[in-house]
Amino acid sequence: MKSPKLSRRNFVEKTIKTTAAAIAMPMIVPSSVFGKNAPSNKLQIGQIGCGRIARDHDMPGTMQHDVARLISVCDLDSNRKVDGKKLVEDYYKKKGTTVNVSMYDDYREMLLNKEIDAVIVSTPDHWHAQPAIEAALAGKHVYLQKPTSLTIAEGRMLSDVINRTGRILQVGTQQRSSPQFRYAAELVRNGRIGKLHTVKVGLPGDPGGPLAETQPVPSGFNFDMWLGSTPEMPYSEMLVHPQKGYGRPGWLRKRQFGAGMITGWGQHHYDSAAWGMDTEYTGPISVEAVAEFPKSGSWDVHGDFMVKAEYENGITMLTSGGFPNGIRYEGTDGWIFVTRGAYRATASDPIPEKNGVKSLDASDPKILNSVIGKDEIHLYESNEQHGNWLDCIQSGKQPISPAEIGHRTCSICLISDIAMQLPRKLNWNPKTERFVNDDEANSMLSRPQRYPYGTNYVKY
Repeated sequence: MKSPKLSRRNFVEKTIKTTAAAIAMPMIVPSSVFGKNAPSNKLQIGQIGCGRIARDHDMPGTMQHDVARLISVCDLDSNRKVDGKKLVEDYYKKKGTTVNVSMYDDYREMLLNKEIDAVIVSTPDHWHAQPAIEAALAGKHVYLQKPTSLTIAEGRMLSDVINRTGRILQVGTQQRSSPQFRYAAELVRNGRIGKLHTVKVGLPGDPGGPLAETQPVPSGFNFDMWLGSTPEMPYSEMLVHPQKGYGRPGWLRKRQFGAGMITGWGQHHYDSAAWGMDTEYTGPISVEAVAEFPKSGSWDVHGDFMVKAEYENGITMLTSGGFPNGIRYEGTDGWIFVTRGAYRATASDPIPEKNGVKSLDASDPKILNSVIGKDEIHLYESNEQHGNWLDCIQSGKQPISPAEIGHRTCSICLISDIAMQLPRKLNWNPKTERFVNDDEANSMLSRPQRYPYGTNYVKY
């Protein structure tokens, strides 16, 4: 289904006209305005990006909730777009419902569809912040895969736009909806291990690989737009995504498109750690790191590494693949360890070990039997990340993983990556979101953006 080309000027003009029409004719509004009283009683959802994480997690995670109806898909790869449509329609068919899913080549066209209340952004890392920002400006709520942004600068812009527009944005840090991570954070926040002084985060690096072979761009794939704000480069399937199947994409190990595991799994673990550290809306005051990077081949994100971050409240956070995958809180009276399970890094993905560790453990088993009292700290409870997002769209409440917390967590990942590249201790001001007296480090808080793509060119 080929959509007509849409220029940025046309997008802005049509958005303005659509907004003006909505003001002039208030009876024509998205179904989310009516909430439970909507004619269809469904939130109409558009899916941006139909790759692996969308198919395995975001699409089924959303469609399982009856309040939502996924009605549209968009992808720059026509094969994935068609596969996405089929996946959705087959899902609803099995539930006895017929849905004719519309397809888009350009997410900006989808944002003009006034029937859509919200979108899910499941694109590669370098295409996270911009569509989320433009969706909010178009009046859509957003579920955004982590990492929240490619740079500190665009992450700040995203959080500010969400705050200004009042849209509900949920970051896909779904560990917050896992009970063991919430309970571990509650135990720490309520002093069950005494005064917290050290947090150890276990996070693997990525292996290197061979040189990528230049290949013709596949038919039906808009490679130029896929590159987006990043520099032009020759196409290679190894550096993009598989043309057959939905295995782990090669862009995950290319610095041009992200930072590797430190922003991939890192945002999950740093988000959970901040919950227990009570530092969700701030960041460290210093960071330093050592890391190995591939000396050959086309994959160039970090391998083995260690990062040390110090916080104003006296807590030191250490991150390394040498620690078990998860989070270990250490206090004056004991420790608590929490994880999804035992994982190891492979050429394809972090995969579960056969002999998994406990998802929740402590220096003293009595700690884990502790009951959080009525007058103690009780943290936000969610049973499922996508469901919490949908509930908050209807209620207007903030979700469990809002934009500002997502930005702050992603910032820790990004300044850790910068520290891996600079051989010195970096002092960080979490209030100004700048390094202290370090022009070189501050120059890495943003990246040049290739026109016409990138948050620099979004009008708001």
